[in-house]
Amino acid sequence: MSFSISGKTAIITGACDGIGLSIARHLADQGANVMCADANEKRLLEELGDSPDEGNVRVFAGDLRQRLTIANLVSATIDAYDQVDILVNAARQVLPTDPLDVEDTSVETLWEQNVKTALQLSQQVARRMIKQAESQPEGQIGSIINLSSIAARQMQPQLMGYAIASAAVQQMTRSMALVLAPHRIRINAISFGSVMSASLRASVADNREWRDDIRSHTPLGRIAAPNELCEAVQFLAAESSGFMTGEVMVIDGGRTLLDPVTAPAH
Repeated sequence: MSFSISGKTAIITGACDGIGLSIARHLADQGANVMCADANEKRLLEELGDSPDEGNVRVFAGDLRQRLTIANLVSATIDAYDQVDILVNAARQVLPTDPLDVEDTSVETLWEQNVKTALQLSQQVARRMIKQAESQPEGQIGSIINLSSIAARQMQPQLMGYAIASAAVQQMTRSMALVLAPHRIRINAISFGSVMSASLRASVADNREWRDDIRSHTPLGRIAAPNELCEAVQFLAAESSGFMTGEVMVIDGGRTLLDPVTAPAH
């Protein structure tokens, strides 16, 4: 099977920095048409250029927690490239949680940002893919890839909200896989360990002890670079993974092989 995604059209959320930006650049380098979506328009233009109406990379700025914004993103992608074949839900937020504070709103915030937005965008994109299938009698119609975290399995009380959201994304992936399979649309997830995303970089910048702790609890002994997820995303987007759906691919340097109580989840 082919690993090629050349000529395919992909929507990448959270594309202004870190993991989302690395994925967007990688898919574009592999010949895909890429619509890069993020709420931070200034950063999108800084990273991806100030000519968003040219070439195989374009940008869309907006708050994807709003249904209308999601609809506008899908419409903008169709207007630019006539179709959508790949969706990567890379936008995510990490917040600490105080499990005993009744005023703590992190669970609600992370549910809306990390779960609800990914679900609603997946629904809108899947509906478009199903419509595209009317003119394509056979073969893969589309692939949706959700980014999650090993926090779904590695318990840390201060990351309770993030863990709940991560686990929900994985269950959403499995449930949607059953719904979309008859339409020849696949949906999988990547559950990753410590990757030097923008949020983690900011967190460990002045905390060498935490950085060293992460490394010591990772069998491969390091924090992954954002681009190390890119080829896994390409694999899940391409026909090379054509018989995979509802799977959660773990990329964590061996972290989840360790005691979940002692191994940090982020």
